[in-house]
This record gives sequence, structure tokens and C-alpha cells, in this order.
Amino acid sequence: MSSCDFEHLTETTVGVKQIFEGRIINVHVDDVKLSDGSFSKREVVNHPGGVGILAKTPEGELLFVMQFRYPMKKLILEIPAGKLEKGEDPSVCAVRELKEETGAECCQPVFLGSFYSSPGFSDEMIYLYYASVTEMSEATPDEGEFIECLRYKVDDVLDMIDTGELIDNKTVTAILLARQKGFI
Repeated sequence: MSSCDFEHLTETTVGVKQIFEGRIINVHVDDVKLSDGSFSKREVVNHPGGVGILAKTPEGELLFVMQFRYPMKKLILEIPAGKLEKGEDPSVCAVRELKEETGAECCQPVFLGSFYSSPGFSDEMIYLYYASVTEMSEATPDEGEFIECLRYKVDDVLDMIDTGELIDNKTVTAILLARQKGFI
């Protein structure tokens, strides 16, 4: 089965109205022609993409960060992660974010996979990595970023997925991919 088999589902952009240009995202509303010839609108969020990195310490613990996520108005437990800078290699970003958020240094990270975070309205691609921690030092979060680094045993993390305590998509996906590939 190839994507050519589904060409009849394609939508064509006939107009774009820029709504917002921000520091991280841009938002536009597009007029589109649907496959049946009718017209509709699509609201789109453009995002430069991001990374997440699941890091395992020499003691076998996984590193996480706890931070307040304003859109949900709650604390969320996540793997270290961050936004890609323009033209930045995702693996370089992953190593940088791990060091900034946890103080951990690592060997070359291993690519686990990538996914669109929410393809119904955003083009954000998330790249996931796994790494072994080689050294720990002081975290140096970005200005305005308030986080706590936490460590968990693998079995405890898997239990948190089962109970719904871990609810961040990139975090759950990275853990399951790392487990499937035999890293944890």
C-alpha cells in the first residue's frame, strides 16, 4: 500500500490568513478545497519541532523533570525536552536539553523515533532519543524555566504509565520505544 493509493483524500490550499506570529509558534487559518470539490477552513499551528531524551543513570534510574505546564495549569512529570532552534540537529538539541535541565552528560544519544505531536492542527515533529548518563553536574535551566530533576526506577515508571500518572505523550512514547528496543 502506497500513499499514492490515497491521493483522492488530498486537500488543496487556496488561501492563507496569518493570525499570529510568536516567539515559538505561528498560527494561520487556511481556506482549502476538499477532495469532493467543496471548501473548508483549517486552523494550523506551525512549530519548529522539539526533542525529548530518556536518560538512564549508571545506577539504572531514569531521569525526569517536574515542571508546571501553564496550558494545563498543573505540574507534569516529563523526560527532559526542548524546542529545536532553526537548523539545529535534533540529537544536538537533545544533549543540550539533557544537560540544561538535569545537569547530566551522556554518550552519543540513540534515536528512538519521531512523531507529530497533534497532526489535526499542528506541524510540530518531536524527535525522541535514549542516552546513558556518563556524568552528573548542576542543572542550568533557561531563564524563566523552573524545574526539578527526579530519578525513578524503570519498574516504577512502567507502573506510572499503567496507572495514568504519566500523561505526557513524548514521555510515555519514549519509555515504550526504549523498552521495545531493549534499552530499559
